[in-house]
Amino acid sequence: MRLLLLCCLPFFMLGCGEDIPPVPKPRSYPRVDFPERAYLPLAADYCQFTFERPASSEVVQETNFFDEAPADPCWFDLKLAPALNGSIHFSYYPVSSYAQWEELRDEAFELVGVHNQRASNIEEIVVHREDADVHGVAFDIAGPAASPFQFFLTDTTDHFLRGALYFDTRVDPDSLAPVVAYVKKDIFRIVESLEWTE
Repeated sequence: MRLLLLCCLPFFMLGCGEDIPPVPKPRSYPRVDFPERAYLPLAADYCQFTFERPASSEVVQETNFFDEAPADPCWFDLKLAPALNGSIHFSYYPVSSYAQWEELRDEAFELVGVHNQRASNIEEIVVHREDADVHGVAFDIAGPAASPFQFFLTDTTDHFLRGALYFDTRVDPDSLAPVVAYVKKDIFRIVESLEWTE
């Protein structure tokens, strides 16, 4: 019996090596080639404002909104560079009364509130540029929400502009995080450079 144990002992010792058990590899995501940052003025004669847009983006006017004409000719998408696979949707409303302005403001908050079900956090960033009469709120939406960033800008008397960032892909906050961070800098450039022209 002892002889049998002595013969089997080396096999037991070899079977208990110090090899590290295999661990699944972490997920990897495709590399994104971010476009070089450069800006151009928005050249849309159908709008009553201008701002600096990314040079790598394309302005596409909306002519159809759910089989109807948009509320104003100044509805457009700012198509981002192909590598970013997204767009910023802009909708503009001329304001004719304080009651209408309140309604538009409340609707902007409601549209952000829709994301509360999936968002892990919504940070409100107040915009107040007295020199240009541009005021509003930007919403940084964390989590798997359809739109990770939205904002509205207004002069509170004549103009109301709403913007929302969307991607043409499944919402995955981990893989989109670098792209969202990149695009947010462009959106802040838009917010900081917006001026009413009428």
